[in-house]
Parts: sequence; structure tokens; C-alpha cells
Amino acid sequence: MIFPLSIVSLLGLVCLALLASPFPYLAPGAVLGLVGVALLYRKPTWGLLGIAAILPFEGLFKDNAFSGSKFLGASLVLILMLQLAIRQLPSERLHSNIWRFLIGFMALYLLSLINTDNMGMSLGHLRELSVGLILFVITLLIGRELNLDIFARLVALSVSVTCVMAIFSAKYQDAGRASGLLKDPNNFALMIAFAVPMALLLVIRSPNLWHRLFWGGCTLLLLGGMTKTESRSGLVVLFLSLMIGAWHYRAHLGRLRPRHLGFAMLGLAILVPVGLYSMPAGYVERIQSLSILSSGAKSQDPSLGRRASYIVVGGGMIAENPLLGTGPGTFPLHYATTGYAKAFSITGKTEDLYRRAHNTYLEIFSELGVPAGLMFVGMLGLGFYNLMRARRAWMLRRNWQEADVLTHLSMSFLALMLFLMFLSAPNHKYLWIMLALTSVLRTKAEEAPLPEARA
Repeated sequence: MIFPLSIVSLLGLVCLALLASPFPYLAPGAVLGLVGVALLYRKPTWGLLGIAAILPFEGLFKDNAFSGSKFLGASLVLILMLQLAIRQLPSERLHSNIWRFLIGFMALYLLSLINTDNMGMSLGHLRELSVGLILFVITLLIGRELNLDIFARLVALSVSVTCVMAIFSAKYQDAGRASGLLKDPNNFALMIAFAVPMALLLVIRSPNLWHRLFWGGCTLLLLGGMTKTESRSGLVVLFLSLMIGAWHYRAHLGRLRPRHLGFAMLGLAILVPVGLYSMPAGYVERIQSLSILSSGAKSQDPSLGRRASYIVVGGGMIAENPLLGTGPGTFPLHYATTGYAKAFSITGKTEDLYRRAHNTYLEIFSELGVPAGLMFVGMLGLGFYNLMRARRAWMLRRNWQEADVLTHLSMSFLALMLFLMFLSAPNHKYLWIMLALTSVLRTKAEEAPLPEARA
């Protein structure tokens, strides 16, 4: 423990120096920082849980150079590097089958960066992506000790709080659409779709009625927040993930009794009219536009027109540069030079011409090339496969509680994967945390002993 003692001594000297400086009021902050670092050193998973809980509130610190999540991330990096150096953490924890795709993806990423059409935009993209890569490594190192129940509680509760803020305050809305603290309704809808399966898990696993009512209320807040975002993609993704969850629990249908069916009918009779009444008229119109598309008729929805233009521009970029693309983060540069940018401009300002693809897969294929795009898709597909294998391993061991947890985590991860088709978010923190967690959970499940066969 010589190294931690050295850090304590260093921070003590910093406190003394601050007391003697013109800024003595900063000394208590250094003391609190010392206490925080000491706690993180003993419980690094608290830092990861803190990042997951703070993420929905990051909009509050967007203009700050040093926010809470940055402090936690930087502290975790230093602590884990120290623990690896003194062999307090085994380096074997870094082993993951995700690396086979991630290394290839990053090699192609760097080649595309060298041949980019705009180095400034590409370096900005690399800086954002590096945050996700750091979280990936952090989760690999400490994911084994992560309490999944607490993780689910923090995610569900923090997103629910932002839903309350967005539903009841116009300050957290964008043109009437709930955007939370993220200033983007679709990004907010992604977080809600990610949190709903976890909230449902807490409802199912609640030890008593009061806990069940509390988490059920959080679930209703999340569904209300999703409605308020008016996100069609969010509605589709949430519906698909919930259908998968319902399929997992199909074996429980045999436990239902006629009285249960009566209560279910009564609940639907109350919730459906209330839901339809509370649903914004604009959201109904946006959903109806999807049925118009399926019938082959023309739609006057500018949002759908913009998304169609992204596909046209992205397809042209892929055709011109199929191997290495045009460079990370350069899709807005190419889109701004087309007639679509002016035709679908919302404000008419110059900066509004530079729009992202609103489709992570399209963006990666067009900016980094087809090989890198396949590596990225393979990486996410392997992550989902890891969760399925982990769930199967727990079922073989007759650990139904862990299997249920894996089902709901799979629903959340699937929601992220599907939502990437409607949002440009290759650096999303939840995505990289979950990607590393899939490998950790599979390894942990397969290493658990099998139950002994009965004689």
C-alpha cells in the first residue's frame, strides 16, 4: 500500500498549499476529493455506478470543463492503472472475445483517420469515441464486482427523474417534445428504452407490495416520458424489446387464474383510455405517418424526408469510398454540400446544414468504410450472443434469478442496438459499458459450477 500512501501525502501537501494560497476556500474541495479517491480505491465499482447514474443528467454539466462523470472517469483510470501496476487487479480480466472485432475496428478507424477529408472533424470524433473505449476497459476490469441490482435501480431511477422534469417543465422540452437534460428527444428516448426493461425487472423482483408500487410508478413515468418525446423509433424499439421479454416469461402463463385475467382486463380498461387521452396529438400524427409509408403513399413529414436524404447521401459516400470511407465524423461535411441540406434545413442557419446521419450504422459504413462497418456490427452481434450464452449457462445451472436478470439486460442491450438505426451515437456510454459487461457476464456464468447430478 506504499503507492496509495504516497497519493495521500501528495494530496495532503496540496491541501496545505491551498490553505497558504490566495484561494484557501478550495482546500475543503481537495479534502473531499481525497475522501472520494480513497472510497473509489476500495470500491471502484461505485465509480462505474456513479457514471451510470449521472449520465441522464450530463446536460447540466455540458458547458463545464470538469463535470462529475469526468472526475469519476479520470479517478477510475488512475486508480485502476495503479492497481494493475501493483498487481492488485489481475490483468487476465482484460481478456474478452470482443477484442477480436474491436482491434480490427480501431485499426481500420485509424487508417480512415489518416485518409480523412477533414482532420479537425475526425480528431473531434476520435476524442468522443475514446471516452467509450475507456469505459469499455474500465468495465472489463471491475465488471465482475458490479452489483447488477443496484445498476438497474440507479439507471431506472435517474432516467425516471429526468422524465418527471421533462413531462412537467417546458424548460426540458424541445418544441414541445421531451428532451430531458440532453437537448435531443431521440437521445432521451434511447435512454428511456434502455431503462424500461430494468424498471420491469425491479417490479418483478420486488420483495413486497410497496417496492412493487414504487418501481411500477417509475415504469409508468418512463412510458409517459417516451410518449412525451414523440419518438416513433423509440416506440418501435420499446415494443420489440417488450415482446422479447414477454416471450421469456411465457412459461408463467400457466399460473394465471380467471381472477388474474379479470384484474388484467380492468387494468387495461383503465390504462388504455388514459394513455390515449394523454398522448399528444402530434405524436398520433407522427405514428400515422408510418402507416402511410407502409401503404406506399407519399408522406409530407419533413423528418422522414430528412432521414431518406441521409440514406441517399450515405449510400453515395459508400459507393465512392467503400474501403476506408471519407474519415471519422465527416458525414455532416458531405451532407452540407448537397441540396438536401438546404431543402431540409430547420432554422436556415449555416450550422444547421451540417447534420449527422441519425443512423450509427449508416454513419460508420459511410465514414469508415464497409470493412470497419462490418467489424462494428460483428462486435455488437457478439455482445448480444454473449448475453444469450450467459442466460443459457444460468438456466443450465438452474439459477432462474440470474437468467431473468440476463433476459432484461438483453432487452436493454437490444434496445441500444436497434436505436442505433435511428440515432448517431457510436460513443454512447451505456453502449460501451454494456458491450464490456456482456463479455464479463458470460465468463462469470460459464465459470459457475454446474449443479451435481442426483443419484
